[in-house]
Amino acid sequence: MKNILIVFTGGTFSMMIDENTGGAIPRYSGQELLDKIPNAKNLANITCYDFGKYPGPHMTPELMFQLSNKIKELLSLNPYDGVIVTHGTDTLEETAYLLDLTIKSSVPIVVIGSMKNSSEPDWDGPTNLINAITVCLNDNCKNLGVLVCLNGEINSASEVTKIYTEEIDSFHSLDFGALGFVNNGRVILNRLPRKLETIETKKIISNVDLLTVYAGMNEKFFKYSTDSGVEGIVVEALGVGNVPPKAFDGIKYAVGKNIPVILVSRCPAGETLDIYSYPGAGKWLHNLGVIFAEYLNGQKARIKLMVALGVTKSQPELKKIFES
Repeated sequence: MKNILIVFTGGTFSMMIDENTGGAIPRYSGQELLDKIPNAKNLANITCYDFGKYPGPHMTPELMFQLSNKIKELLSLNPYDGVIVTHGTDTLEETAYLLDLTIKSSVPIVVIGSMKNSSEPDWDGPTNLINAITVCLNDNCKNLGVLVCLNGEINSASEVTKIYTEEIDSFHSLDFGALGFVNNGRVILNRLPRKLETIETKKIISNVDLLTVYAGMNEKFFKYSTDSGVEGIVVEALGVGNVPPKAFDGIKYAVGKNIPVILVSRCPAGETLDIYSYPGAGKWLHNLGVIFAEYLNGQKARIKLMVALGVTKSQPELKKIFES
């Protein structure tokens, strides 16, 4: 049997209902969870590593980068055929994307979570784990970057996002669709990831703000962010990449202080483009030096900027990283 490493970080996957509060809390270690899913041990030789019992909102970029380094260390010490990471779903896509950007490995790395906790009769953790093992065992899943697999759907970490607050089928790739599926123990792949990239860095710069544009927004938050000493700003713009005129003034203030500004759309799907030229529109922003992030959403663009800033603070170089 193949050798699979499972890194447990916590999340709803590891939770149960607390009798005192009536709410779900972290409870189980990795081995205790595996004991609840005995079928997993029949599929592969499994090694457990407990990274922590973090609810999704407790994960930080620093912890995500520590996780990346730990996975690279464990892969260098042992010939694992695949890696599975269990994670809280609230920040799962951010951790998965940071791993995707910072780990270069041919073996499948699959991030999973659970929308239901272990006290609920429809706990989806066991099925997601079995499906992730199935993905790791399939040679066609090598060299696809980091994958996310929940509810039988296989997605690229760079493309997937959480779209529902508590539905089982919460994770989808809205722009390009799933890479494939796990069905009755079989992996069915329909396409490759649109883009695979690795940014080799020894550090990340987490002092990056994310600002969402709204109707009538002015320069206030951009100036506050800039004056607070931020090292980068990601802007979730309107539509295809436009902002109100006064918000443009705030962005211009940040760019004038040599703060890299990355532009995405607040729309859940679609690309940012400079196709409008009225005041505050995409052409004004691009001509100002704002960097467009293609199809990335705000939270992913923020992760990418943190990783990229660990390598360079040169705005031309950052532009190449995001727009090439």
